[in-house]
Amino acid sequence: MQDAVEVAENHDARRYEITVDGRLAGFVQYRRRPGQLVFTHTEIGDEYEGKGLGSRLIGAALDAARAAGVSVVPVCPFVSRFVEHHPEYRDVLAEEAEEAQPGA
Repeated sequence: MQDAVEVAENHDARRYEITVDGRLAGFVQYRRRPGQLVFTHTEIGDEYEGKGLGSRLIGAALDAARAAGVSVVPVCPFVSRFVEHHPEYRDVLAEEAEEAQPGA
């Protein structure tokens, strides 16, 4: 993909958004708890599916959570599957989320 892809947090909408050439391609919605982000829903536009944007979005959101020192509760099935396939992100999971992960 040669397009300009960016991930940024939209605080007002309580979500991380991924854009392609300035157009919204998808988002991951969250709720804040003290010291935690609860990822509740991920959506990628139909025209952007199959291009790896969902994985880029979730990876960037988890990196941002780690950098901010908050843990993540992956209620969204897409986020849960992403962490299952990318164990390098297990350290950012909240304790209750880690217990629910297979192989934990």
